[in-house]
Amino acid sequence: MHNFDKNHDPRQNKVLLEELTGNKLNLKDLIQETEILFQQACNLSNAHQPKGRPSVSISEKLEGGLFHLTAKRSQSIGPTRVLLDLDGNLIPEWKKELDQEYERLLGNITKEMNVLDYGAVGDGKTDCTDAFKKAIGNGKVKVVVPPGVYITKGIYLPSWTWLTGSGTGKTTIKLHDQAPKGCRLITNMNHWKGNHHLFVHGLSLDWNVERLGSVPKTSTWGNHSSCLTYANVTYGWVKNVEAINPGLHCFDISSTLYNYAGDGYRARGRSKYVWLDHLTGYGFGDDGITTHHSDYIFISNTHMCDPSGRAHKQGFSNSNGIEIDDGSRNVLLVNNSSARCFGGVEIKAHQNSSAASNVQVFGHISVNDNRAYNFRHIGHHKLNDFESKSAFNIIAANLAAVGPVYSDLYKDSAPRGMVISAYKNVVINQFTVIGDPNYDFKRNPIIAVQYRSRNVILNRVKVKDFNNRGACIKVYGGDNRADSITIQDCRPEEIEVGSGVLNIKVETKTGAH
Repeated sequence: MHNFDKNHDPRQNKVLLEELTGNKLNLKDLIQETEILFQQACNLSNAHQPKGRPSVSISEKLEGGLFHLTAKRSQSIGPTRVLLDLDGNLIPEWKKELDQEYERLLGNITKEMNVLDYGAVGDGKTDCTDAFKKAIGNGKVKVVVPPGVYITKGIYLPSWTWLTGSGTGKTTIKLHDQAPKGCRLITNMNHWKGNHHLFVHGLSLDWNVERLGSVPKTSTWGNHSSCLTYANVTYGWVKNVEAINPGLHCFDISSTLYNYAGDGYRARGRSKYVWLDHLTGYGFGDDGITTHHSDYIFISNTHMCDPSGRAHKQGFSNSNGIEIDDGSRNVLLVNNSSARCFGGVEIKAHQNSSAASNVQVFGHISVNDNRAYNFRHIGHHKLNDFESKSAFNIIAANLAAVGPVYSDLYKDSAPRGMVISAYKNVVINQFTVIGDPNYDFKRNPIIAVQYRSRNVILNRVKVKDFNNRGACIKVYGGDNRADSITIQDCRPEEIEVGSGVLNIKVETKTGAH
C-alpha cells in the first residue's frame, strides 16, 4: 500500500482514491446525485426530539457575555454549489470571484523584491527578521525568497503581498530559537482591521518546536503558535507550502479571535474567500488545517499526518488532519488526505460556540486515523443538553477510510470509520471503509449515527476486510437517539438499530425495509 507519510504528494490523491475504492466516478453525475440526496435529506420528516432541561453556570454566562463584545448573531445561509471547471476539477461556485481578485492582486503589485538585497542570509543561523520586514514594506510587493534556510522571529504580511520561495524543501523559513511559544511564523499584519489579497507560495515553514525542549504543552492560547495564520483576511491563497512541527496548527484560517459567545453567535472579523492548495503538514500540536468563524474556504490536494498532539494533555489529544471548527460556513474540501491522526476530517464545534455548517467533502483518504470522519457539536448531544441551533448541512461524497485504529493520541477512543452526532441534514454518498484482517476491531461498529443527529442519508457504503467487527452501521437509540435516517444500498443484516429510533428506512435493490 502507498505510504501516506510526510513525503506523500497529495496531488496523487484523486488517482489513489480511485485505486482504493475501485470507483471511477463520473464527477458530474456524482455532484448531481449528491445534490438530489441532500434535498431529500432536508425533506425527511423531523422526528420528535426529546427536550432536556440544561443548566448553565454563572461563570459560563459571564464568559459568554464577554465574548458577545466580539460576536454577532449567526444567520442561516444555504450551501455553496459545487461545479466542474473546464479541466474537470471540482470547485466552489464562488471561485470565479476569487480568480478575479487574484488578477487584482497581480495588477496591484508594483515591484518585486529579493530578501537577499535587504540583508537576508539563508544559512540557517542569521536572524533575517528585519530583512523580511524591509523587503515587504507596506505591501503591493512580490517578495522572492531564494533557496536556503532563513531564521526569523515572525513575518507579518500587509495587504497586497505575495511571498514566494523556490519550493518546499528548497526554501525554508524557520522560527528563531528565542521566539516565544505563542509566535506565529507567518501571519497577516492586522488581525483587528483585517487584511486582504495575500498569497504565500513555495515554502517550507519550520516552527522549530525543538527550541521549547520537553515542555508538556507547545501552544499558548487562541490562534497563536501556528506556522501560518490568516485572521480576518479577505481573498487569500496558500499554495505549495509545507508546515513542520507547529505548536498548535499547521494552517489556521480564523477570525480575529476565537469566540465562545454561545451557540447562535459567530465571531466578528472573520476570514473569507481563501484557497489552500497542495499543502503538507506534520508534527502538529493540535490540527493540521483548521478553520474558525470563517466563510467560503476552499481546501484541495492537501495531506496532513502524524501529529505530536502536544497542544493537549497526553492521552487526550483531539488532533485532527483537517478540522472545520466553530462557526465556519461554506467550506469545500476536495481530494485531501490524512494519516495517523485522531480524526481524519472533523467537522465540529465546542459547546459554547456555533457549529460549522454547510461543509462539503468531495474526495478524501483517511489512513489509520482513530475516527476517520467525525461530525459533532460537543455539549449538544444528550437529553440534558440544549439542542444545537447551528449543526446543519454536511455533504460528503467519494470517501475512503483505511484501517481505523486505536491511537495513543486519545486513549480509549474506540476506532470508527465515521461518527455522526448532533448534526441534521447529512448526506454520505459513496463511502468505502477498508479494514486490516490482522487487526482486532473488538466488535466495534464501523459507522455510528448517534446523539440526536437526524435527517441523515447514507448511500452506497462498502465495508471490507475487517476482523471481529460489529455492525456496518449502528444507529443508536434511547434518550439520545438519532432519528429520520435513510440507508441505501446496504444489506439490512449489516445494520443495527437501537430502541426508540423513529422514521428509519433501509432501501436495498430488492425493496425498502
